[in-house]
Amino acid sequence: GESVRKAQSDYVQSGFPGANPQQWWTDWFQYFVDAGQRSTLFWDTIRERGNQWLAHEEAGKPPLLHYRYEIVADARTYDRPCNYALVRIVPPRGVKVDERKRPFIIIDPRAGHGPGIGGFKEDSEVGVALAAGHPVYFVIFFPDPVPGQTLLDVTEAERIFIAKVRSLHPRSAKPVLVGNCQGGWAAMMVAAASPDDVGPIVINGAPMSYWGGAWNEGEGDNPMRYAGGNLGGTWLASLTADLGDGVFDGAYLVENFEGLNPANTYWDKYYNLFAKVDTEAPRFLDFERWWGGFYLMNREEIEWITRNLFVGNKLWTGKTSA
Repeated sequence: GESVRKAQSDYVQSGFPGANPQQWWTDWFQYFVDAGQRSTLFWDTIRERGNQWLAHEEAGKPPLLHYRYEIVADARTYDRPCNYALVRIVPPRGVKVDERKRPFIIIDPRAGHGPGIGGFKEDSEVGVALAAGHPVYFVIFFPDPVPGQTLLDVTEAERIFIAKVRSLHPRSAKPVLVGNCQGGWAAMMVAAASPDDVGPIVINGAPMSYWGGAWNEGEGDNPMRYAGGNLGGTWLASLTADLGDGVFDGAYLVENFEGLNPANTYWDKYYNLFAKVDTEAPRFLDFERWWGGFYLMNREEIEWITRNLFVGNKLWTGKTSA
C-alpha cells in the first residue's frame, strides 16, 4: 500500500496525466513495450530451465561442480556399500595448492538434491579454500542408493574417507570438515564416530535440533513437534517409500522446503527474475539446475531421519538408534 501511494504521489507531482494526454499515452506505450520485452526474456529463461533439466537428467545427473575432480574412493565397493564417493578437486590453472596445508573436506547435503552447491561456482567454499592454497576434497553421492544402505553405512563410509585424506596428507594438520545443511549433521555424526581424525568442524545452515526454533522459550513450544503431531508422526514418509517399492523420491523433501516459504516458491523468485531479467537469468539458471536435480533414498534412510531427527529430535539429545 505504501509503495502504491508513493508511486501515485510521485506521478502526480511529475505532472498530472490528465493535463498532458500525450505524455500519458507515451508512458503507457513505454510501459507495455518494457513489459513485453521482459515477458519474452522471462519465458525464454523458463524454457532454458526446462532444457537444462532434461540435459542434466540425460547425462545421469552428475555432480554440479564448477571444478574438475578425481575420484579418490568409492564407497559402493566397501564392505558396507553406499552410494557415496570421495573426490579430490583439481586446482584450476593458475591456482597452486600446498600439500602440507590443512586439507578441507566438504560434505554436501543429501536432502533431495544432488551434490555440488558447495562448489558450483568460483565464489564458493571450494573456491575460497583453493585460493588460500588448501587441498580440497568433496564428498559426492550418486542418484540411486545401494539397496539396503542405511545412514549409519554412510557415516562409516565418511569415516573411511577422512582416514584416507589423513593418509594422503600425513604432514598436515587434521582436516577441516565442512558440512552444508543435511551434510552438517552428517559431519557431526562422523566427527562423533571418529573424533581423533577430525579437525575444525564448520556446519552451514545445518539444523541440529529439529525441535528448536520456538516462537517463545518454554516446554512444548516447538514447531517440529506440532508438525509431527498434525501429520500423525512419520507414517507419510513410510507410505511414500512403500509406494516407491522401498525407494523414497527426494522431490518430496524439496517440496517440503518449498512449503516453508510459499511466497518465494510461487511469486518472489519469479518476480525477482522478471524485475532483473537483464542480469538475473544466469544466477537463476545455475541455482535451479541444482534445485531441480532430485536424488533418491532408501526407505531405511528416510525413516531413520524422520524418526530420529524430525519427530524424535534424538540426534541432539544423544539418543539416536541404529
